Formats: sequence, C-alpha cells, structure tokens
Amino acid sequence: MKRKFVTNLILLLFLNLLIKPFWIFGIDRTVQNTVGDESYGLYFALFNFSMLLNIFLDLGITNYNNRNIAQHNFLLPKHLSNIIGLKLVLAVVYAIFSLGIAAIIGYNNIQFHLLLFLILNQFLISFTLYLRSNISALHFFRTDSFISVLDRSIMLVICSILLFTNWTGIQFNINWFVYAQSIAYVLTALITLGIVLSKSGRIKIRFDRSFFSVFLRKSYPYALLILLMSFYNRIDSVMLERLLPHPIGKQQAGIYAQAFRLLDAVSMFGLLFAGLLLPIFSRMIKLKEKVGQMAQLSFTLLIIPAIIIAVSSIFYSNQIMATLYTSNTEKSSGLLGILMIGFVGIACTYIFGTLLTANGSLKQLNIMAFFGMLLNIVLNLVLIPRFMAYGSAYASLCTQLFTGFAQLILACLIFKLKPKISFIIQLSVFTSGTIILAFLSLQLQHWFSGFLVTIFGSLLLAVVLRLFNIRNLYQIIRYDQE
Repeated sequence: MKRKFVTNLILLLFLNLLIKPFWIFGIDRTVQNTVGDESYGLYFALFNFSMLLNIFLDLGITNYNNRNIAQHNFLLPKHLSNIIGLKLVLAVVYAIFSLGIAAIIGYNNIQFHLLLFLILNQFLISFTLYLRSNISALHFFRTDSFISVLDRSIMLVICSILLFTNWTGIQFNINWFVYAQSIAYVLTALITLGIVLSKSGRIKIRFDRSFFSVFLRKSYPYALLILLMSFYNRIDSVMLERLLPHPIGKQQAGIYAQAFRLLDAVSMFGLLFAGLLLPIFSRMIKLKEKVGQMAQLSFTLLIIPAIIIAVSSIFYSNQIMATLYTSNTEKSSGLLGILMIGFVGIACTYIFGTLLTANGSLKQLNIMAFFGMLLNIVLNLVLIPRFMAYGSAYASLCTQLFTGFAQLILACLIFKLKPKISFIIQLSVFTSGTIILAFLSLQLQHWFSGFLVTIFGSLLLAVVLRLFNIRNLYQIIRYDQE
C-alpha cells in the first residue's frame, strides 16, 4: 500500500504541478487583474455562495461511495445506475434552494445571471467527482490522476484564446470567464462518464425511491460533514460581501480573493493526498491492517511543505503579492501570511480527517465540524465590521487550526496512535530552523533568491533531520513493503 500511495502521489503531483499553477497564476490571476477587484470580488462571492449549498448535489454520496466501492467492487454497476438518477434529482433540489436563498438575500439580475451558470458548474463538478470516486475506489489511480487535471487543461486553452488573442473579437469580462468554465466542465464530465462506463458495462438510469432512501440514510452523515465544512471554509467571502456596504463589500471580497487564491492553490495539493488516501485507508481498515505507518508517512509528506509555505509566505508576502497583482497588494499581502498559517491545520484535516472518514467516525467528525462552523461564523460577525478582510482572515486561521488539530487528536485516540517523541522534536527543530533560515535569507539582495533559499534550504534541513528519508522513499517506490 505504501508503494501504491507514493508512486501514484508522485504522478498526481507531477500532473497537477504541470497544469494547475498555469491556471491559477496564468489565467485566474490575469482575469482578476483584467476585470478589477470589484468585478472579480462579485464573482468570488457568488462562486463561494454556490459552493455553500452544493451539499444538496451530493449529500455525502461521493465520500460514502468511494469508501463503499473500495471495499465492495462488485456493487459498481448497480450503484452507478441508481446514483446517476439520484444525482439528477438532487441537481433540481440544489438549484431550487440556491435560487430561492439568492432571492431572499437580495441578489439582483446581474448576480442571478452569473449564479445560474455557477449552479450548472457546481452540478458538473459534483457529477464528475462522483464518477471519479468510482475510478479511484477501483484503484485506477493513474486514470484518475489524468482526469484530475482535464477540466483545468481545457479551461487553459479556452481562456488563453479569450485573454491573449483577438481571434474571437470578444471584449473579455467576468461572464466569459464563467462560460469558459462551463464548457470545460461539460467536456470533462462526458469523458469521465465514458471511462466509468467502460469499467462497469452498460447501465440503465433508474429512479428507484427505495434505493434512494436506503442509500441516503447511509450517506447523510457524510453530507452533514461536508455541509458544515463548506460553511467554515467558504462563508468568509460571502459574509464580507453581504455585511459590508456597497461597494466596499465587493472590493474587500476581491482583496481577500487575492490572498485566498494562493491558499486555495496549495490546498488543492492537500486534496490530492485525501483523494488517494480515502480508498487506501478504507481497504486497510477493512483488512484490519495497521494504519499508523501510512498515516505518519502521508502526514510527514504534507506537513513539511505546509510549514515551509506558511513561513515563506509570512516573510515574503509583500513581494509575492506585488509580483502577482496590480492593485491593493499592500492590503492583501498582510492577509497572505495569516491565511497560510491556517494551511498547517488544513494539512492535518486532509490526513487525519480522511483517516477518520475511512473509519466511519462521522459522529465525532460532525461534532468537530459543527463547533468549527460556529467558531468561524461568530468570529466573522465580530471581526468583519471592524477589520473587514483581515477579520475574515483571522477567523479562517483560528478555525483551520482548531479543526485540524481536533482531528489529529481524534485520530490518535480512536486508532491509538502514539506519535514518537523523537518525531515531535524533529518537527519542532525543523520549524524553528525554517523560521531562522527565512529570517537570514532576507539579507540577500534579491527577494526571489531569498525565497528560493528558504524553500530549498528547508527541504535540505528536512532531509538532514531525517524527516524526509530519501532511501526509504526510494525503497517504497521500488518494492512493495506491505
């Protein structure tokens, strides 16, 4: 299992590093610079609003299905026929709820137009993720890796034509950004459906109410967890746009989006870990294999980059934001360091939250997520009127650290994991060394040289401290030690 995890993680990271940075920094960032913070802030708030309610598109189906099919492969054809029908029903429910709440909170015609396409996009994303859960559950990780970058690859082509050429004669605005996403998501969903059908054989879409009822009773704890986590991960920009007066709310949401984009970028790579680990942990738990070594290996591989990213973002926030954006960088640079510290908590969530999900410890996770949501909403209500975007950033930081470390503690208690004192000492020395290295690197003439010294010097320190054991990783890749 270690070999399967590490080799497929390398492929997944390679493909995503090949495509997603170009999307985030080449396209998404350029769009914000082109249309302005206010226009992009409106899109960003609407995008996050569409994500808040997308639980109605899934109701925990994807996570439950991944775990279930990983343990019982033969159920794929039966479940696929019924779940596609269920997803179509849920799409209608999601659209009705989203548009209804949008009307209640006072969105205008322009906002409704964008929201309609964002609702369509959320359905396509959710449908593709469900289809991918079958592919990864069958342990076809390489196929899933290529699909994971397919939508962004298509968007790169479309948006590059719209932004950097005059072939279409279209004046680019935020609407075209959303339309391009819709086209890419449609094509990705169709291609992924074709791949899944090649594994399952022909199916007939069913609308079986008894199946829906039984399946949703099993998946609703996953649905509740996703809903609660969506609120504390995505409600910040919505509250910024709604709580602050026009046009300050949209502008502050746009400023917040500048820094959040980088957090979202690094979080994508954490999500890759979770996608690989859920079926692996699920199968290990079913076979009653010990998960301690796999948990420590995956945690180490993610927490080291998380610490490096957090420290380097604090020390070089001004230079990073000034390089990426053309306006309000003096405001968003301070947000970057705050949000990136929260990535340490997010890293814990992706490893230990995934382990707890694979184990079916949904009651404990939902209690944790409820308090995380409550903490985030209260902090936003208190801090946004006084500190605006900075208030949301501090709310996010507190929430991510609280929920991340809560899941770490829960996993240690449930699985009786006992972190070695030597590992804790190594991690503490590494963190301190990274901070000292970043401070010393400020003395270099050019900021980018100092930034690179911090990153590569810290990686070297991790090897010296044997947090990254190159020989062991090589052996894992070459031989299956399980």
